[in-house]
Amino acid sequence: MTEQWNEPDGINPRGTVIVAAGRGENVDVYARFGRRIAADGYKVRVLPDVTTDLPAGFAAAEKLLVDDALPGPRVVAGSDTGALFALALAARGAPGLDGVITAGIPRAGVRPAIDLTGFDDEVEARTACPNHQGVLGRGGATPGAVFSAQIPTELIDPVGSVTVPVLGLHGGDDKISPLDGVRGRYAGGSLLVIEGGRHDILNDVTHRTVAAHVILFLERLRLGADLPVITKEAS
Repeated sequence: MTEQWNEPDGINPRGTVIVAAGRGENVDVYARFGRRIAADGYKVRVLPDVTTDLPAGFAAAEKLLVDDALPGPRVVAGSDTGALFALALAARGAPGLDGVITAGIPRAGVRPAIDLTGFDDEVEARTACPNHQGVLGRGGATPGAVFSAQIPTELIDPVGSVTVPVLGLHGGDDKISPLDGVRGRYAGGSLLVIEGGRHDILNDVTHRTVAAHVILFLERLRLGADLPVITKEAS
């Protein structure tokens, strides 16, 4: 089921962000992120773990992308396998898609070399944010799902090329998907490495900074697909 957050009353919507959850995640995981992005004037729609039924996930996202009630620019954002899903949508040339935000891209076919004694260790590896740890611990994510090597082939090696603007976000201390193993998946876009960040970078302790970069990307995209510069350091 799709969860949604809208712009504040009296504010004209500035665009739409469709969030694709990662492996084993439900829509509750992105409630805080959704509210924050919506507060800046963007409509947010969140899809639960799209890998449980990939064709249905593609169909749901593509339906939202051409929904006349959702203003452009329309961007798909995803974490973990949700990030691969967003890139696959772009490679498919999904109508209505104006940009992609990827976070914590997973390394396909490789199980993370992390010693775990239980779900608490898994949650600790995903985020240092106490609030997000609580969301995960209260059923926001299926234990062990993020460590699964079972990623659909259509997401690992999608047919087509990505031509829309892409913002990449990755935690510098992501032990579930170390950056050096996936850096190549961010090629062709702008990659921001969050110092000390863990795997759930949209919901880590730096979630405010990450959200600010997301908003800046969206605001630049509103000005054009070549992402005109809005701010720069004085010389």
